[in-house]
Amino acid sequence: MDHLARVRQEFTRQAERFASSAAITDDELTRRFSEAVGPDGTGTVLDVACGPGIISAALAAAAREIVAFDLTPQMLDKARQRCRKAGLTNVTFREGDATALPFADDFFDAVVTRLSIHHFKEPRAVVEEMFRVLKRGGTCVVADIVSSDSRDEAALHNALEIWRDPSHVRMLPRAELVSLITGADFAIEAQTTWDQARKLEEWLSIVDDPERVGPLRTVMRALATAGESAGMGLSLAGGEIGFVHRWHLIAARKKA
Repeated sequence: MDHLARVRQEFTRQAERFASSAAITDDELTRRFSEAVGPDGTGTVLDVACGPGIISAALAAAAREIVAFDLTPQMLDKARQRCRKAGLTNVTFREGDATALPFADDFFDAVVTRLSIHHFKEPRAVVEEMFRVLKRGGTCVVADIVSSDSRDEAALHNALEIWRDPSHVRMLPRAELVSLITGADFAIEAQTTWDQARKLEEWLSIVDDPERVGPLRTVMRALATAGESAGMGLSLAGGEIGFVHRWHLIAARKKA
């Protein structure tokens, strides 16, 4: 199976639970992202890998137009439902591959993507496409979970994520994510990092696959019991396993 087919398969499976997950729909995450877009968010905005439309719907309140773009039809259906429920009429929906965006050069006032970079097999190609379709002087906002700076910790954390969801490719360490953005010739204007606490069972439930979840739960409990953080702050308290996803958000501008 090629990677795009794998992504479609996984997010078709996950669409219902992903769209309703409290950790994914968290208002604080959405607020941070919306504020980072700034004044360019009042124009025409492209949401790359929009998923169930959480950011598309949030930005639509101020934008002239939002284009919600995703590879997976079932995720776009969730995005449509979310926007319809909110009474939004300025959101359009497009299906496609983010490495070949079907839009003209210098078209959007802002281009955004959230929680997607670690699913791209060619993240540099995606960021370069985002740069291409953004107007000169326009805003790009990227937010994703990042790995530990320790190579061994990052490798273990990524392995656990891939076991849970094979469409996961690799979380980048923070410095590499920054380099990805600057390497596409964006000028970074602001960036911030924060930790989001997660509960193992909630995280596992999203993928809805008992054949993966059972063995992965056993391994992660053993790691937590042994005091192994796995680069994700694994902990065991009151019989419940928790961990942390570290987010990094970058607001950048296409040089005029």
